[in-house]
Order: sequence, then structure tokens, then C-alpha cells
Amino acid sequence: MARMHTRRRGSSGSDRPAADEPPEWSDVDEDAIEDRVVELAEQGHDPSQIGLKLRDEGVQGTPIPDVKLATGKKVTEILEENDAEPDLPEDFRNLLEQAVRLREHVQENGQDHQNKRALQNTESKIRRLADYYRGDELDEDFKYSYENAVELLE
Repeated sequence: MARMHTRRRGSSGSDRPAADEPPEWSDVDEDAIEDRVVELAEQGHDPSQIGLKLRDEGVQGTPIPDVKLATGKKVTEILEENDAEPDLPEDFRNLLEQAVRLREHVQENGQDHQNKRALQNTESKIRRLADYYRGDELDEDFKYSYENAVELLE
């Protein structure tokens, strides 16, 4: 698939192996996995970071290669059930943080045209993503601005 703001094509990546059930060596109880997911979320980790921690550290010393295979639910579904989901979607928050960093950089370095363009592209992505999330995760009257982004991230 082509990139959004360049003329280049995307690079191919590896696919996860097709599996219908978790591996035999990873036989951790579903409730223990869900408890660990909620615990990591309360420590301030994002859903993607939770998945990485479960893959690397595991639960009770046993790695969990795929939470959805082990529990039948995604990490975000587990967080929603336990009222531990983040206030902003992870992809939206990451774009806001990137835009705030770029805006502060461009204010200090006015001649950095490459990062001015990167800021424009990032803000464009934020506006499109805000249209997608408006009404569900965002307010109906949400409008992106630098001040709103800083306020949401605090």
C-alpha cells in the first residue's frame, strides 16, 4: 500500500504465523492474563506496550505470545470490560504528542522547512483521525488546535 504523504510505496513486512490456538508451552489461566493486563494499564502502559510486556515478561514467568489467542479478547476489550481503558485512543494520542513536539521545534527553528511540512502532514492526519473518532472517543464539537492538543495531553 502506498504511503499517505509521499510517492513511495510501503515496505513489505513479515506476517504473524497463522495459529488457531495458543502454543502448548504457554498455558496460563485467562483470568491471570486479564489481571496482568489491568495491572499494567494501571501502571500507565498503552495497549501496545502491554502486549509487548506480556510477550517478553509474561505472566508468572510464562510468556504470552498473543493475548487474543490466549483469552479470546483483544487487550483493548479487556481494558474496556474492567474500566481501565485510556481516555484517548493510542494512535490519536501518539499523533498529538508528535504534533506538539514538532510545533515546539518549528517555533524555535523557523527555517526548518522540512519539519514545517512534517507538522502540516501530522496535523492533517490528526484532523482525519479526529473525524473518525468524533462522537465515540472524542466530543462532537472537538476541533484540533495546538492548545487543545496540549490540554488533552496533560
